[in-house]
Amino acid sequence: MTELRTPSSSPAGAPRGRLHDLLGTWDRRVFHAVAAREWPGAEPVLPRLSRSANHGLLWFGTAAAIAAFGGSARSRRAAVRGVASLAVASAVINTVGKRSVRRARPLLDAVPVIRQLKRQPFTSSFPSGHAASAAAFATGVALESRAWGAVVAPVAASVAFSRVYTGVHYPGDVLAGAALGVGAALAVRGAVPTRSQLPPPGRPREHAPALAGGEGLVVVVNRESGTADCAAAVREALPLAEVVECAPDELPDQFAKAAERARALGVVGGDGTVNLAATVAVTRRLPLAVFPGGTLNHFAYDLGVEEVADACRAVEAGEAIGVDLGRFRPGPGAEDGGWPGYFLNTFSLGVYPELVRIRERWSPRIGAWPAGVLAASRVLRGEHPLEAEVQGRRRPMWLLFAGNGVYRGVGPTPGLRQNLADGLLDVRVVHGGRLPGLRLLGAAVAGKVRRSPVHAARQLRQVRIDGLAPGTLLAYDGEVRPAPGGGLVVDKLVDALTVYRPQRLL
Repeated sequence: MTELRTPSSSPAGAPRGRLHDLLGTWDRRVFHAVAAREWPGAEPVLPRLSRSANHGLLWFGTAAAIAAFGGSARSRRAAVRGVASLAVASAVINTVGKRSVRRARPLLDAVPVIRQLKRQPFTSSFPSGHAASAAAFATGVALESRAWGAVVAPVAASVAFSRVYTGVHYPGDVLAGAALGVGAALAVRGAVPTRSQLPPPGRPREHAPALAGGEGLVVVVNRESGTADCAAAVREALPLAEVVECAPDELPDQFAKAAERARALGVVGGDGTVNLAATVAVTRRLPLAVFPGGTLNHFAYDLGVEEVADACRAVEAGEAIGVDLGRFRPGPGAEDGGWPGYFLNTFSLGVYPELVRIRERWSPRIGAWPAGVLAASRVLRGEHPLEAEVQGRRRPMWLLFAGNGVYRGVGPTPGLRQNLADGLLDVRVVHGGRLPGLRLLGAAVAGKVRRSPVHAARQLRQVRIDGLAPGTLLAYDGEVRPAPGGGLVVDKLVDALTVYRPQRLL
């Protein structure tokens, strides 16, 4: 006589042994307790919430909202880390979790019909993919931003509970899925550290004046950098500071006037505006307060100042660090000698200056992003690479990049520096040849490889560039100007600039 098997004892059912005992008796008791209890207000909410999380749609939408309305680099990083953690959790659940432990879904006899989902899942019940995605996303967000993590966590917990409430998972499935989700977020953090795990940039400085209420601070604001909210926030946080708003063409005069009466110089604007302020601050030996009010804020973010409150806290506490200042100047025997230029972030020759020039010409007519696409499409057609002699060797090249400090990450122009006072230039060269677009992409893949068929990378204290043709453009901190005829020397003023930065970042 053939023995009849129940779903719980069949080869395709729940596992035997300890896991069976743990998930069997306890799970069924809690599951039935949830099913038998009335949850006021839950019926119109939880089933819909559970469906909205299908395929991660709820979390992708949440990430987009955090990035769009968060208003800071921390918020954008939180959104990206949340999605990355979700992706890892989903991959593990779907490739390993569901196939390793096969467990039948709960019977719906005890679950009120109004709670049940219209479409019942048919995959293994253990573990819960929805709970894993919710926990991974919420944990990833919280690792970068506690504030956004506190907002997302109740939603994630509700999604996880909704899987028991609607009868598609046992509580044990949800707890196991949530644990896997948290583990996925921690694994992503192990591979890609959060900003708080990185060492603070630069070296601590003790001699910047502490300006209570901002007294003695003069802040110059570039009106056209989209910084109205930032300027208002500075006024509110530092009521004794003097805030001067002006048009871009008035910035040099306003910085010079501000330096005459200030104990410290402040700036609100993009990287080009910050460059002007830094040049004046170094010349007048004034500490600089950088408030992130531009579009990209590369220098402020590498500094660790991501919000106005960060800079304000440092100004009042007198906390600052030393920062190197990049410099480019005509080489011996070059035309138009004598003028130096300075950069806080990057210096470049080749396709990038031309890209910036085309973008700036078209952006007032068609907008910044379309102008950037148009500029890239024109520049990457690449009729002729730049010809120049670098460190005594003549070569054709599509791009020469020199970073003020060593950048982390991949690519010829990666985006994060840990030490802003290391005395080094991060030099990347993309060699000339056919198909510049593919060569630049190959350089991005090569990253910090010292030499490849398309890319070379070195860390130097000085770069000598000779043989530049008349009219060659150079770019620095997003600005473009003609290079001096003949040649250039690119080097650094080590530890030349004092910049306010809180010693402890929140």
